[in-house]
Amino acid sequence: MDKKKILVTGGLGFIGSHTTVELIKAGYNVVIIDDLSNSQLFILDNIEKICGSKPTFYQLDMSDKEKLSEFFAKEKSIDAVIHFAASKAVGESMQKPLKYFRNNLYSLINLLKSMEVNKIKNIVFSSSATVYGDPDELPVIENTPFKPALSAYGSTKQMGEEILQKVAATKVIDCIALRYFNPVGADSSALLGELPIGPPNNLMPFVTQAAAGIREQLVVFGNDYNTPDGTCVRDYIHVTDLAKAHVRSCDRLINNEVQNNYEVFNIGTGNGISVLQIIQAFEKYNNIKLDYTIGKRRPGDAPAIYADVSLANKVLGWKTELGLKEMVTSAWEWQKKVIHNILNT
Repeated sequence: MDKKKILVTGGLGFIGSHTTVELIKAGYNVVIIDDLSNSQLFILDNIEKICGSKPTFYQLDMSDKEKLSEFFAKEKSIDAVIHFAASKAVGESMQKPLKYFRNNLYSLINLLKSMEVNKIKNIVFSSSATVYGDPDELPVIENTPFKPALSAYGSTKQMGEEILQKVAATKVIDCIALRYFNPVGADSSALLGELPIGPPNNLMPFVTQAAAGIREQLVVFGNDYNTPDGTCVRDYIHVTDLAKAHVRSCDRLINNEVQNNYEVFNIGTGNGISVLQIIQAFEKYNNIKLDYTIGKRRPGDAPAIYADVSLANKVLGWKTELGLKEMVTSAWEWQKKVIHNILNT
């Protein structure tokens, strides 16, 4: 039987590359689109090292409608799309909101139009816990009302979901939106991991770069929040577990298991962990002492947010398998390998 073909947009990024690996392991044929604005081409070779096969790759900006149309003219018989391609830094989005609205919404609209023209029905959308804003109650469930987004990035995810919900209501597409919480960690091979271009915007690469001496000091953004230790609380999830949720979502769409044209699932562990707890776990499990200081709060950060993931467990048939120890140790193994490769090239 021919392998089902999955288009992964943003497939060389942090989550996209891990998802590509898990899709190939699950027997899917993967085609990647990536503009390399926040990723690097050597990741494609590393995917091949892990899986034994290299996905087909196209470098293009999905906000370019003509280039995207040319891609779909070449690549036929796509069974499902996983849409990661987007600008994703919360802090940067507060400084450059127009960049985020352009990149994240134009690319989605162009993709949906191409899917309609080419009669591609299935899409998994990379959404985010930022859609909840600063929620009144925790943990959040899928029907927790959205509060105003705290960043332009969060706004684009709220808008993206609304666009998809309205399009799905016309029965042109079947969509599963996955609201990620905080992906961390790296592939067990240490060949894939989070590799930000420029200063990191997420906690874990800040931690690993501080441990590696790339950053002089780790800055914790605020310790005066209304949380147990005063630092922000998040639901951290290992990126491999998150990747497997996308495989399960593709299975569900392709096998016509969806109960509605638009479904949404929280993807996290269900546990709230503070910034200081992440630092302490990193020190404990990697036997490293981190130099960190407390800084000012960062605009766009909610004090605390974590998920109720019972719907994903019961309906999607997905559960996390990796814990905090695997998150911090795999992230450090990846960082060490990156430094080793840089020093030996």
